[in-house]
Amino acid sequence: MSNASHTALDLPDEIARRRTFAIISHPDAGKTTLTEKFLLYGGAIQMAGQVRAKGEARRTRSDFMQMEKDRGISVSASAMSFDFGHYRFNLVDTPGHSDFSEDTYRTLTAVDAAIMVIDGAKGVESQTQKLFEVCRMRDLPILTFCNKMDRESRDTFEIIDEIQENLAIDVTPASWPIGVGREFIGCYDILNDRLELMDRADRNKVSESVKINGLNDPKLAEHVPAELLEQLKEELEMARELLPEFDREAFLEGSMTPIWFGSAINSFGVKELMDGMGDYGPVPQVQTAQPRSISPDEKKVMGFVFKVQANMDPKHRDRVAFVRLASGHFKRGMKLTHVRSKKPMAISNPVLFLASDRELAEEAWAGDIIGIPNHGQLRIGDTLTEGEDIRVTGIPSFAPELLQSVRSGDPMKSKHLEKALMQFAEEGAAKVFKPAIGSGFIVGVVGALQFEVLASRIELEYGLPVSFGQSQFTSARWVTGPKAKVDAFVSVNQQHISHDHNGDIVYMTRLQWDIDRVERDYPDLTLSSTRELMV
Repeated sequence: MSNASHTALDLPDEIARRRTFAIISHPDAGKTTLTEKFLLYGGAIQMAGQVRAKGEARRTRSDFMQMEKDRGISVSASAMSFDFGHYRFNLVDTPGHSDFSEDTYRTLTAVDAAIMVIDGAKGVESQTQKLFEVCRMRDLPILTFCNKMDRESRDTFEIIDEIQENLAIDVTPASWPIGVGREFIGCYDILNDRLELMDRADRNKVSESVKINGLNDPKLAEHVPAELLEQLKEELEMARELLPEFDREAFLEGSMTPIWFGSAINSFGVKELMDGMGDYGPVPQVQTAQPRSISPDEKKVMGFVFKVQANMDPKHRDRVAFVRLASGHFKRGMKLTHVRSKKPMAISNPVLFLASDRELAEEAWAGDIIGIPNHGQLRIGDTLTEGEDIRVTGIPSFAPELLQSVRSGDPMKSKHLEKALMQFAEEGAAKVFKPAIGSGFIVGVVGALQFEVLASRIELEYGLPVSFGQSQFTSARWVTGPKAKVDAFVSVNQQHISHDHNGDIVYMTRLQWDIDRVERDYPDLTLSSTRELMV
């Protein structure tokens, strides 16, 4: 979705109060903990589960796969909806691990803004940079949260400089930390002229706020030790000279990010960040589509599938399509046209998510994310409308970086394996290729950890042990061009040809030389490593 046009649309209040955003970060920056605290403040859960805690306390609400619970990492994007004050937040938690970046890239097509979490000690890390680039391509407004300020962290100016240099974006402080590490006592809220004090004793307690009247207010001295107060005044004076003031227009265009400082694990700085998202974040935006864009204020319901998750509930072999509503007021039981098949679908059991918990959605508005249980009709990239032939564009699919052959532990269950692989391919968890010559399948993923996740899920969800092994191929490219030329190419390159789960032709390569040869000998054909899921 291109957010370049942050036009002031005249939206119904129900749509205008929606804030749909993703949380992105490098692994271990504290993204899942921050998500938990958002749910806590939104009244959606009573106690936050800590990712690294023991036993039951460890079961964080936004991680539902067994492997996520065992390892304490998020490997699939989950969506959560809850109210926060006047606002309705639709929060999408994304995998921080780079092995799952494709799921994250697709998720960023379904949101209007992003919160970037960085670690106060480590600053901007490689995965943060990659995800930021995707946000930049989409002109997404970004709010930054510098986490773990209660641990030894870097100088505040140094952190801001690094973000400005590495990410080429203006940074404006929304708050300023007082002290660092053990000395960290809270923040000065620049936007609201407030002192926020951290309570180290109770991690689930909202920080204490003291309303003050400027930096010379004598009340400051009652709460902040003299040395830290002196330092705060000096640093803020420098910040005012060196850094730009918050400009909402620049933020909405994606050229400026406000930064809040805090400690998610201590529930500190989180409420201010949420207030920032509510007060300054974008309303639901115009969605790019063919043959025309979709505006959120349109009366008719339109939405698109950006994620499919199978077996969220292991007791029922269910598949849930995550649908971002782009326009209209959806009501349960509505009939929507599935644009790819041109068939009507009665949406009788749509769900709203609170991570792995779900409730029946009686209604939803543009900006919301609903789940539609289905038996495989809905795929990533599908558009649902009230009859109009319109297709949402811009949802990416990437060629896998790693390829392996797959074998079932039980040769009698090869049909079961095929079913499991096709399901994961449709879910977007892996690419599955069926070679034109020979039997078996080749599985492609973006990162090695995905093979472990697949093996674990196939065993858990299908009771089928599998093993992955070396493949003779190293990369895959989609083949497009005039039909006659493609047919001629396929007939003489059978040993390199496979089909993906959509039946599209894929050229499997061993060396870069294979790609160079095709580009030289078949100038009419295109070999693509990325394609848009517009089905």
